[in-house]
Amino acid sequence: MPEPISNAPAADGVVLRPMTAADLPHAHALSAELRWPHRPADWEQAFSHAEGIAVERDGELVATGLRWLWGKTHATIGLVIVSPACQGRRIGHRLMSALLDGLDGRTVLLHATPEGRGLYERLGFVRTGEMRQHQGIALPAPLVALQPGWRLRPAGLNELPALQALDAAARGMPRDALIADLLQGADACVVLDHDNQPKGFAMLRRFGRGHAIGPVVAPDTEGAKALIAHLAGMNAGAFTRIDIDFESGLAEWLESIGLLRVDAPTTMVRGEPLAAAPEGPSLFAIVTQAVG
Repeated sequence: MPEPISNAPAADGVVLRPMTAADLPHAHALSAELRWPHRPADWEQAFSHAEGIAVERDGELVATGLRWLWGKTHATIGLVIVSPACQGRRIGHRLMSALLDGLDGRTVLLHATPEGRGLYERLGFVRTGEMRQHQGIALPAPLVALQPGWRLRPAGLNELPALQALDAAARGMPRDALIADLLQGADACVVLDHDNQPKGFAMLRRFGRGHAIGPVVAPDTEGAKALIAHLAGMNAGAFTRIDIDFESGLAEWLESIGLLRVDAPTTMVRGEPLAAAPEGPSLFAIVTQAVG
């Protein structure tokens, strides 16, 4: 985080400072107050790749925000929380301004709640799409038939560079450390293979109230369905969440396997649009709404 952040209290007693690991229990309490599903372990993993701002008012943590720097030209912002008791005091604007400090020239991605969208627009973000959050008790999913030469198989740790390259092409930004961390901790990672070459992948991970499926990278919708059906089948009977791009065309199919739509955050970007390889894979499901 750019230094220095002024720690002199404002007239309303508000102080912004760099977030530390010691703040995580209080940050988790803030998210729980909003009924967000994040576990302490989810906060720890997110923070391990991030820079953060903690906002105190009269010595009490009342707001948080994290940013992730991906390479030299991209960033994401998430876990922006202001305690309900402190909303309406422009704390969110001060917090976001601090998070954006030093990011000029970068493409910055975030997923906005309806409450936050107006603030982000005033700070230069524009709407580029919508996400759909689906969750529920996963039903056994019929396996999706693949064309000759295509197959699903477990990923090996030796395939990490290939998965990192697929994710970077699909997301439009390099996230090597994040993908390495997710692969190491995933309950399962399945690869979509064509003639012994990985063309897509998906992970099943512990998150929130149960498990999350994501990221999901595939060359087309049928490939994405095959990956998701495999992992949803592995997690059948258990709580499962997946956050998809609205334009993926997967919403109705996900509801057919028990994963109902519960939220629709807005995808917003400040700076140059995210580049997508014209012949490359697509990102059908994100990691989380925070990191993208």
